[in-house]
Amino acid sequence: MGLINDSYQFHRATPVNTFSGSTKIIIAIDGHSGCGKSTTARQVAVQLGYTYIDTGAMYRAVTLYFIQHKIDLASEKAVREALAKIHITFEGDPETGTIQTHLNGQNVEEEIRKLPVANAVPEVSAIPDVRKAMVGLQQKLGHNRGIVMDGRDIGTHVFPHAELKVFMTADSLVRAERRRIELQAKGEQVELAEIAQNLEKRDHLDTTRTESPLRKASDAQLLDTSHLSIAGQVEWVVQQAYLTITSELHREYSKSMEA
Repeated sequence: MGLINDSYQFHRATPVNTFSGSTKIIIAIDGHSGCGKSTTARQVAVQLGYTYIDTGAMYRAVTLYFIQHKIDLASEKAVREALAKIHITFEGDPETGTIQTHLNGQNVEEEIRKLPVANAVPEVSAIPDVRKAMVGLQQKLGHNRGIVMDGRDIGTHVFPHAELKVFMTADSLVRAERRRIELQAKGEQVELAEIAQNLEKRDHLDTTRTESPLRKASDAQLLDTSHLSIAGQVEWVVQQAYLTITSELHREYSKSMEA
């Protein structure tokens, strides 16, 4: 299966407040669309000197390919054949300092963030073969730990044993307004009602799909971002990460003393 080639380059940010010690944890951030997961996860990774893995971009890239090639989502054969032709890479942009998503050699970072893809990604991401391929890839990328990964099933399915799990939520109207502002910044004028409808549809599909539905892991910490700035969200997660790392260091020390 294609999906990603061996030239994938991790984005290892320069740490701002790197915690002393060699202990590296996996931070899984799940939640509804429009809660600020990706922005928060990316900035948390920078502060910790961790790798940020954008799982949403993976599903969006697959969705874009399916749209472009008019893949019949009801045909398992068509889906599998399409997946075998997809190669996703993430490359750093030295001018902006951001990671750009490439689909079969083409930069699709802007295209995958547009509404047509956003409207179609819930249905595509619910396809078992797609999820199986994506989950396998995500687990491979997180093998070395020291990562921050956001999505909808990271803490429940991709990394059920992640040391720190966060489940983000926010008021639906707040999420819709945030998405509207985000789209406006990209030059897209979309009615708030249309965005709210899209989010409602996405929530329903995410929480009711058979394969890895969106739900809060029993050991995940709940973070309501309705009245929090991105800076506030990042600070909260980083604090939880430091507490978790400290706990892991104490646990490792205790084990070494018992040996």
